[in-house]
Amino acid sequence: MEKRELVNNTEESQYEFHIGKYMAKIEYIITQKGEIYLTHTEVPIPLEGQGIASDLAEQVLADIDKQGLRLVPLCPFIVGYLQKHPDWRRLVIRK
Repeated sequence: MEKRELVNNTEESQYEFHIGKYMAKIEYIITQKGEIYLTHTEVPIPLEGQGIASDLAEQVLADIDKQGLRLVPLCPFIVGYLQKHPDWRRLVIRK
């Protein structure tokens, strides 16, 4: 599988993959306190079942880690991804 290029569209507050004429995305809210809330993951129906959402989640989490942000996962897909990949749970804010 080829490596997809992650785009951080700060104007729209979303991470994106552009695949042909389609766009997969994870929407977020970022605070001035260094917290990032992942709110929604969306993959167009023609791209479902190809591991795109998981690839997107992996790259987004790596970017969050690189930026030193603290994660608040609100999106059910991201919550499930973190359950399957516990190594990323270190990014989650503990309250």
